[in-house]
Amino acid sequence: MPKVYSITLYNAPPDPARLAAYAPLAGAALKAAGGGFLTRDSAVVAYEAGMTERAVSIAWDSVAQFVAFYEGGACQTALARLGPPSAM
Repeated sequence: MPKVYSITLYNAPPDPARLAAYAPLAGAALKAAGGGFLTRDSAVVAYEAGMTERAVSIAWDSVAQFVAFYEGGACQTALARLGPPSAM
């Protein structure tokens, strides 16, 4: 079955304290929902108009699986620890 991928690109480095509070919660929620990390780090090199800030890509079995994860309570609790998108 083909995979579905979610990709998160940060405009600025996340606050280290917020990221430390967010990461364990998000990782546990992601694993429980059946997702799997492909990448999660800052780029070493960016070509064309690419950005070198943190990028995270996750594989899912379906769009419905990703939506259930993202809209679920565990993910939303983790995101609250990270702060609003403008803080990322």
